[in-house]
Amino acid sequence: MAQSVASTAAKASYTNTMPSTMQVSPPMASAKKDAKLANNWKTKPLEELTDAEVLAMPDSEYMNDTQMAFFRRKLVLLKQDMHNNAGETTEHLREDTVVVPDPADRATIEEEHALELRTRDRERKLLKKIEQSIARIDAGDYGYCDETGEPIGVGRLLARPTATLSLEAQQRRELKQKMFGD
Repeated sequence: MAQSVASTAAKASYTNTMPSTMQVSPPMASAKKDAKLANNWKTKPLEELTDAEVLAMPDSEYMNDTQMAFFRRKLVLLKQDMHNNAGETTEHLREDTVVVPDPADRATIEEEHALELRTRDRERKLLKKIEQSIARIDAGDYGYCDETGEPIGVGRLLARPTATLSLEAQQRRELKQKMFGD
């Protein structure tokens, strides 16, 4: 009870110090296209392209071969990174199987293992989405909303390469889940 009162008081004091005219822009609005980078994708090799350069590409070039190859590379690297993390987790769990006589130390080690296993479980689920996204690239469907067929947008795909819904469709789905449950 005291913690929730303290938390509420902290929020109230924080919001009272904020200027009332401050406007918070949506995250997608902060990712603006840089006109200087708009044509870099034509001369640079795929491995050297940056997120900003892909974002600066003109809308008429949406999901061209270069963007598809860029996102495929991004997804494959993410997949490899997850596989490496899984191997490290296995080694880490093998190393820490020492019997510790102190119950507090043993509880700490077990909690660390549980947290690591939860993280790997989340990555396992993400790995399925990555593989589905790579299959969508191969099929030519990547970058377009499953519900509406509209472009998802490069900015959203850079932030979440496994996205299958446009921002508007995702917001509608979340609102529906909030209102009617899952």
